[in-house]
Amino acid sequence: MLKYNLSYWERETFFKDFDVAVLGCGLVGLTAALHLKRLQPRLNVAILERGALPAGASTRNAGFACYGSMTELLDDMSRMSADDVFSIVEKRWKGLQRLRQLVGDEHMDFQPCGGFEIFTDDEEEIFRECRERMPDFNQVIGQITGHPQPYIVADEHIARFGFRRVAHLILNQPEGQIHPGKMMARLLQLADEAGVRIFNGVHILSIEDSSCGVELQTAAGWVLRVPRVLVAVNGFARQLMPNLEVTPARNQVLITHPIPGLRVQGCFHYDRGYYYFRNVDGRILLGGGRHLDYSTETTSEFGPNELIRSALVQLLKTIICPGQPIEVDAWWTGILGLGPIKKPIVEQYSKHIVVAVRLSGMGIAIGSLVGEEGAERLLAL
Repeated sequence: MLKYNLSYWERETFFKDFDVAVLGCGLVGLTAALHLKRLQPRLNVAILERGALPAGASTRNAGFACYGSMTELLDDMSRMSADDVFSIVEKRWKGLQRLRQLVGDEHMDFQPCGGFEIFTDDEEEIFRECRERMPDFNQVIGQITGHPQPYIVADEHIARFGFRRVAHLILNQPEGQIHPGKMMARLLQLADEAGVRIFNGVHILSIEDSSCGVELQTAAGWVLRVPRVLVAVNGFARQLMPNLEVTPARNQVLITHPIPGLRVQGCFHYDRGYYYFRNVDGRILLGGGRHLDYSTETTSEFGPNELIRSALVQLLKTIICPGQPIEVDAWWTGILGLGPIKKPIVEQYSKHIVVAVRLSGMGIAIGSLVGEEGAERLLAL
């Protein structure tokens, strides 16, 4: 990266008198900055983002407004208590409602279409377990969402979607989908209107707290000093704070060329949420498969994984759109922030630093709440 010193004009015009610096211009960082300005309008808030766009997952996800398929939640219960899992579901649901309130459904193409989970022919046992547990799940999650029957068996829809080897469907009725690009564009607009200053291309290499505030060393070679800092870089958090319990995880995603007569409509999860797909503009967006190669995908580096990409194409051609001519238009990757449990880290890290990270692949659902909670903790310093 090009190294240079800031000129006097740059320092005095652009990088002077910040009250707060937010690291990361994703969903969490933007909602945190907006909340700071809402609570203290005179606060001088800057967001520092290393990429031309948010570099992690906010504009690189599938756009699912979801809070958890049954197999995913059952899998979580193998590591957490049921009460803890349902507590996280409640936070995800509240976060989705907060996001809708903040951005507006029309500004992110929110569609309350529900979310399907598919079960193939060889998954009869796990489907039966889901069906048996469904009344209990519906009772608890129904109270959270206000929907009388969140989960229902929806096998009657299999034929119209054109799947092969799919034996069962469970529909999670309160879920939906959004357009992540439009969501982020709206948040950027709101931040600009609120007077938040956003600097792209500022890559922070290190962060050091002291009695005088926080010193930020940039990859360009110059240093910024700010009274308080909120770190909202999620999957990249350990690059700045190696002791944080946040593990980066890369996800592979594809989108096809338009498919004539596409029958798949809606959002779909498969295999504990490790695979996910939906229709977009007459195309299929499909991603996931990280569990096929955990070690390689435990990385904060973008790039392909041919094993996983091959598996995604195979899933697309054999189960999702069998017998149809399918061509992949583009691939990309996103970086998630995971941990041993699916609970965000929102806490004071040091005297002048707060962290708001570890979204566990549910950034759309909980990002707004995590950002606002991080902002409130920062103001309490």
